[in-house]
Amino acid sequence: MPDLPTPQDAAEAALFTECWDAVLSYADLCTSGAASATELAGEAFTLGMQEARSAGSGPMRGSTRRVLPVIPLLLTAVRTTAAAWEAAGRGHRLDPDLRLWLNSDKAARYTGMPLQRPIALRGLRDLQEADAALLWLAEVEALPMPVVARRLGLDPALVSGELAQVRGLFRDRCHRSHLDTPMAAECRSYARLLDAVTRSPSADTPEDLSRHLATCVQCAEAAACLRLQGGGLPSALASGVIGWGGLAYLERRRRAAEVRLGAGRPAAEIEAGEPREGAGKARLVRNGLLAAAVLLSLVALGVSMMPMGGAGRDNAAGDDADRQPVADPSSTVASVGARPPVTASSTGRPAASHTATASPGDKNPDTEPQGTASATASNSPDPTASSSPSAPASCEVTYDMVNQWNDGFQAAVTVTTTKALDNWRVSWSYRDGQQVTQMWDASVAQDGSRVTATAADYNKNVAADGSFTFGFLGTWNNSKNSAPYGFTLNGGACSQ
Repeated sequence: MPDLPTPQDAAEAALFTECWDAVLSYADLCTSGAASATELAGEAFTLGMQEARSAGSGPMRGSTRRVLPVIPLLLTAVRTTAAAWEAAGRGHRLDPDLRLWLNSDKAARYTGMPLQRPIALRGLRDLQEADAALLWLAEVEALPMPVVARRLGLDPALVSGELAQVRGLFRDRCHRSHLDTPMAAECRSYARLLDAVTRSPSADTPEDLSRHLATCVQCAEAAACLRLQGGGLPSALASGVIGWGGLAYLERRRRAAEVRLGAGRPAAEIEAGEPREGAGKARLVRNGLLAAAVLLSLVALGVSMMPMGGAGRDNAAGDDADRQPVADPSSTVASVGARPPVTASSTGRPAASHTATASPGDKNPDTEPQGTASATASNSPDPTASSSPSAPASCEVTYDMVNQWNDGFQAAVTVTTTKALDNWRVSWSYRDGQQVTQMWDASVAQDGSRVTATAADYNKNVAADGSFTFGFLGTWNNSKNSAPYGFTLNGGACSQ
């Protein structure tokens, strides 16, 4: 690590350790090599910490609230330092696309008139510091809730409820900022309608509003901040606060969180630091139990493959529910425009309509996701559906391809049910070998092309004629990333 400001106390030293990885990750996106990334991160870290100290708030000194929580403050310092490099003739060390952005009107928005700055930036700045830090750590940094609670000194049992309240506060601040923004008469006429439509996850977007959002960047940004459903809040925050490379940074933090969490490791174990006495013995016991479990699983698999009459069908009934879920982070860009209509092919499978836009913020291998696509799935019966005696639920499914990049994508599924549910399990199939890697607001299991999402504890109850939404990240390696088919809800086929 390069020379950084000397910590003033233990709290600031801990803050340095927690934030350096985030700063270096964004600096690497902004530069053309590892050495330049480390140098840019060091200079930006020094600048950002000086600004934080001068504000004299948070775990530092004083009582005045700083403009942004410490991590986004440091990330904006990276952007400011990069601009200084460009002005000083050191721009050849920066990413070429960033240099184009720094010399465009897009960059000027972040330093220009306050009322012209991005809605997400103004909304986050208007929150109390503790609320803004909670929102950023949970939504953008994708830290598990116990880790967020530890960092902010909150009660782990209450932090999820507090996060839900902070999301609502952020939405209110963004709505107020949108109304305060100087805008054209047409935008003003749609402002309150936009507020009403984005409050309800089941509300349909009027056609005229959809056309307006497709052509007005300012109102589309506001819609992304106001629509809290569908997993788009993290992307709205990252894009609005960081600017160039915001979505690529968000994807990197998702991957970093997945690596930190590991497969099935509890967050408390990750953050515990040094192992407790006896932890080595406990680990040996766990490993032995794991080996025994694997052996028993192999035996059970062999037995299950033997012809046993109707036993196979009985085993299939609980197959989806028994699969091991993966890590469940918070989640990426709201689909702010209209959902393009979908026409069914002769096979009954939906044909997705994709719209992709190029941006100078792309960088491999962690390319900034670009473009949006939406598809409404009209589904065929689930080929692996459970034969449970319970009556199949009547449902309608909307599959939104929120973002797509060279080897990955982000999508959201919204299900509307005519019957009340006390639990739900949604399944679908992919055609092109897609793999779901992370999911939020549900746990996921995948067997080949078949994916199953199971309700979380906090959203398993759904009222009659109600709806629920969950989002996820996935990968694709073929030439196509077509919409899935065969959606079912609790074993019953869903329709358009």
